[in-house]
Amino acid sequence: MTEQLVAAAPSPALRAKRRRPRVGHIQFLNCLPLFWGLARTGSLLGLDLHTDSPDGLNQALAAGDLDMGPISLVEFLRNADDLVALPDIAVGSDGDVMSCLILSKVPLDQLDGERIALGSTSRTSVRLARLLLEERVGVRPEYVVRPPDLRAMMADASAAVIIGDVALSAALYEAPRLGLQVHDLGRMWKDWTGLPFVFAVFAARRDFLAREPELVRSVHADLLASRDLSLREVTEVSEQAAQWEEFDAATLEQYYTSALDFSLGAEQLAGIAEFARRVGGADAGFAPDVTVRLLEADGAG
Repeated sequence: MTEQLVAAAPSPALRAKRRRPRVGHIQFLNCLPLFWGLARTGSLLGLDLHTDSPDGLNQALAAGDLDMGPISLVEFLRNADDLVALPDIAVGSDGDVMSCLILSKVPLDQLDGERIALGSTSRTSVRLARLLLEERVGVRPEYVVRPPDLRAMMADASAAVIIGDVALSAALYEAPRLGLQVHDLGRMWKDWTGLPFVFAVFAARRDFLAREPELVRSVHADLLASRDLSLREVTEVSEQAAQWEEFDAATLEQYYTSALDFSLGAEQLAGIAEFARRVGGADAGFAPDVTVRLLEADGAG
């Protein structure tokens, strides 16, 4: 019996070949529709899923500790030589995004020289907020980094930049109680440029793509199928999520269908190029004309 078990066991080489791809998952509600369907289709069993904050996933993918996953737009552009973006899937908006916000005690044009607390969980939203404040509104505030807790951020600041579930909650509940103005970064960008904004792309490491092109294409297809299934069944997704969250199902359904944009096509790529043109340079860590490589149909980058 022992000899048969040993003979039947896969060799180390075979086990290495069968390693699940390490895929990142943002622990925010905005990514739920991209992953909810994976369990329904059975594709989740083929992934080694790693859940973390945006900053944690950014660092892991850039360092090679993940093979694929979402990455903040700024970090993607900084690591563009090592990454390939997956087409037709991203986290962005074409107007109000509801969860990337500036909350302010005063009108934005009165923030010159005032302190603004920057939530420590997003580099892209923070950079977008600074761009909008400085170039569109025309103010030069003092920026300080704070953990993403609205009351603590506003204790010694005139405004705060927050994202994700904290921002969604703040806009709905805390801002009215505190008398704060709510300014949506997605809407401000859209009104300024006429373009959608991409907050995070899904990317694969180029070295992983070179080793496992078919696997990358398979995971990409699974993610697209999961997103499409989730959006077809968005009422059920929202009702299930609302059982465990502070938001009701109607709010979540609005968030998923009217605010978030999960696509990455020509318009979204134009938005990325415009953002890079406006903020790129030595200080940003990427060129204004940085090349965004997309996964091609044959798996090439």
